[in-house]
Amino acid sequence: MLQFLKNWTMPVAMFTGAFAYLLFANVPLLAPTKPLVNTFLSYLTPTLIFAMLFLTFCKVSIRELRPRRWHLWLLLFQTLSCLLLAAFLLLMPDTAGRTTIQAAMVCLICPTATAAAVITGKLGGNASSLTTYTILSNLVTAIVVPILFPLVEPHEGLTFWPAFWVILGKVFPLLICPFIAAMLVRAFLPKLKERLASWHDLAFYLWSLALAIVVGQTIRSIVHSEADWLTLLTIGGAGLATCFVQFFLGKQIGGKYGDRISGGQALGQKNTVFAIWMAYTYLTPLSSFGPGSYVLWQNMFNSWQLWRKRHQDTKQQATNDK
Repeated sequence: MLQFLKNWTMPVAMFTGAFAYLLFANVPLLAPTKPLVNTFLSYLTPTLIFAMLFLTFCKVSIRELRPRRWHLWLLLFQTLSCLLLAAFLLLMPDTAGRTTIQAAMVCLICPTATAAAVITGKLGGNASSLTTYTILSNLVTAIVVPILFPLVEPHEGLTFWPAFWVILGKVFPLLICPFIAAMLVRAFLPKLKERLASWHDLAFYLWSLALAIVVGQTIRSIVHSEADWLTLLTIGGAGLATCFVQFFLGKQIGGKYGDRISGGQALGQKNTVFAIWMAYTYLTPLSSFGPGSYVLWQNMFNSWQLWRKRHQDTKQQATNDK
């Protein structure tokens, strides 16, 4: 049983998150506990993200954090693809499927997930180059979104600088603070750093717990949505399409520079919680279902990648034992 849970941690986490929400939603005796649970989860999720990033960054040397050529190509795609869809919406503001296009746009410009380094490490990629890209992509998002999104969906009183600082305030504490803490531990507490770095899979299991919470929240948004199922399927399809394109292009571009795994995770694994907030704040609220569905698509793909990596390692070990 323990081996099964270890091998299928992410699918189990996704199922657990969905089941937990449905349990709380449909058992009347548990209804009074909902506010308490929601408050607890609102604090637990960022705490888990901080902890898993801290553990991951303890394994990263600051000297390894340097821009690479493939970073530029991925940033160009992230920005230009969003600009292209925004231009389409501006030129054809009354086009059918406007909400679907907005959903695709927010999935494209959304920065790399802060937890992407955890999955990258599990897949055998370069966590250092992934961390560098995560910082760069968050900066690009903080600049592009306040400029572009209000043009696509105007909101009274929404200006660049306040929006810029709000975005930085939401993203960077969970990205920079664990990085600084990890660098201080590396510099002044080397024995603690070695001990933390020896806990190879702890960051991954913390991420899986956070994933269960996010999936539960995604299921809640689907259940409570007032849109018809055809609209939801269309918007979810936009999430699926952008997920496929970004993982594919990221792997292709990263592969050209010997960093296929990191490139795929950098462009494909998104900070979907942040994307949902951006959609609610700047665009049509229903467009947030796009990144909501992206949660499911990217983690299904990550689960498959982890299974494939484990299968390849098992075959290689069997070959070496002969």
